[in-house]
Amino acid sequence: MSRPEHEAASGVQAREVAMSELLARRVAELSLEKKGEEVKILDVRGLTSVTDYFVIITADSERKAKALADFIVDELKEEDERPMHIEGLDSLHWVLLDYIDVVVHIFQPDERRFYDLESLWSDAPVTVVTAPEAAETPESSES
Repeated sequence: MSRPEHEAASGVQAREVAMSELLARRVAELSLEKKGEEVKILDVRGLTSVTDYFVIITADSERKAKALADFIVDELKEEDERPMHIEGLDSLHWVLLDYIDVVVHIFQPDERRFYDLESLWSDAPVTVVTAPEAAETPESSES
């Protein structure tokens, strides 16, 4: 795909943002609203044809995993996004929300360490997503 004339002439390099990337960012934001932890977006577009992005989230309890999954599904339904498939709501140790181009993984801490998707997909560019207020808390600025 070639760039428009005005973009090339001005030297401005605008990056086209895929709808799947916007959806992955939205999922990450929603997970932070419900206190999801260690939120990461893995860009797997160049590594697999199955999906574009993984959003990986840690929930420190089954209750939080359920709340996160329900909140993400409910909020995205209001934006006309519905998961093709949901798995893991019976045990809540690894909940998977499949939005085709974005696959959301909500893990309990032990399962996240065990399955270690970040290492399995270590060639994928990773975006760590944090809540804006988290950057200002004393805990995050260790000296």
